[in-house]
Amino acid sequence: MSSYNPNAVARYFDALGEREWTRLVASPGGEVKLHLHSSILRQFVREGSRVLDIGAGAGRFTQMLAALDASVVVADISPRQLELNRHYASELGFASAVTEWLLADVCDLSVLSDASFDAVVCYGGPLSYVFDQRGRALAELARVLKPGGHLLLSVMSLWGSIHEVLPGVMQVDAADNAQILATGDLRLGNADGTRHHCHMFTSPELRELLESNQWTILALSASNCLSTAWGERLQAVRADESRWAELLAMEVRASAQPGCLDMGTHLIAAARREHTTVTDGREAGRLVVVGRPE
Repeated sequence: MSSYNPNAVARYFDALGEREWTRLVASPGGEVKLHLHSSILRQFVREGSRVLDIGAGAGRFTQMLAALDASVVVADISPRQLELNRHYASELGFASAVTEWLLADVCDLSVLSDASFDAVVCYGGPLSYVFDQRGRALAELARVLKPGGHLLLSVMSLWGSIHEVLPGVMQVDAADNAQILATGDLRLGNADGTRHHCHMFTSPELRELLESNQWTILALSASNCLSTAWGERLQAVRADESRWAELLAMEVRASAQPGCLDMGTHLIAAARREHTTVTDGREAGRLVVVGRPE
């Protein structure tokens, strides 16, 4: 039986509501994460591309894709997040870039055709929420990408998350912390979707997941590094635009260093598969299961 509960994920993000829109601009620390994600997005998404924005949430990255003149299909498991995406797209003038809004599970993209996108953006951790179904999700992302297309994804980081919220971690029972460290699975709280349940990756684990599923990694970065645990102290740097720009540039460089990959709250990857051929559910001689988990 799968440990992935898509209904609980949908309920969690329905309840999160507009906080999903504001979380990356509500503090200087959030802005650093937004900048790191955006830097990789702009590096690998070409202007005019057809892009799937899966797990799009309220549309923070949908808006950036629109600015690149991309044609975007927006998909999310949360009805509330799709409503917010439509709202902000209309309010802020990027709705014309969106060709469709779909209620969809990253593990079941059967409504989308094979090899139909130049790029897929899977930011915000969709692969962290599917637990043991991550291989199925990757197979679906590979199927809808054109050969040579780019996959941009981010997942929750185990050590980086602890780095940012260490005081809170030290308030958790030691046995619970030991279990989280052993599995990477955060399952504290209620199982009904009202609390955050996700898998947190280490950088070697994410690398192994991608490479074992025949992805070539083009870029790997933390979402933040130098400033992860600074909190309110970042406000003084943020107030000086030239020093803020300097910090962002340093973060881009530092977060890509091998010794820094596990120091931010998320891991960001850009990857590519040169050949994606799906015939009768088989890819490169192995079965690809693309249905919804039981």
